[in-house]
Amino acid sequence: MERACPECGNKIVGRADKKFCSDSCRNTYNNSQNKDSVNMMRNINNRLRKNYRILETLNPAEKTKVSKSKLDAAGFDFNYFTSIYTTKTGTVYYFIYNQGYLPLEGDFYALVKRKN
Repeated sequence: MERACPECGNKIVGRADKKFCSDSCRNTYNNSQNKDSVNMMRNINNRLRKNYRILETLNPAEKTKVSKSKLDAAGFDFNYFTSIYTTKTGTVYYFIYNQGYLPLEGDFYALVKRKN
């Protein structure tokens, strides 16, 4: 029985369990299968990276206070973060990896850096 490559249709020569005619076809096939989720994940990771850079720039001393307008002007997107930390007293911090922020009264935010 002759097997055909699922990417290009060429004859597969070699081991019985071989599925593609070449590494190039295997890569092209797998990239096309994962394309939608990869694009979505790429966009989310880019957004997280941008948020992280903004917090890192605005918080060089590991703890500071900034206005929401300053975060907005830098392009910060409050919809993207990697974790939420709630203290014993119920205070909620939002983190992008080790850079975090805490909403304060009057449209201000406390920026913090979690130590490893």
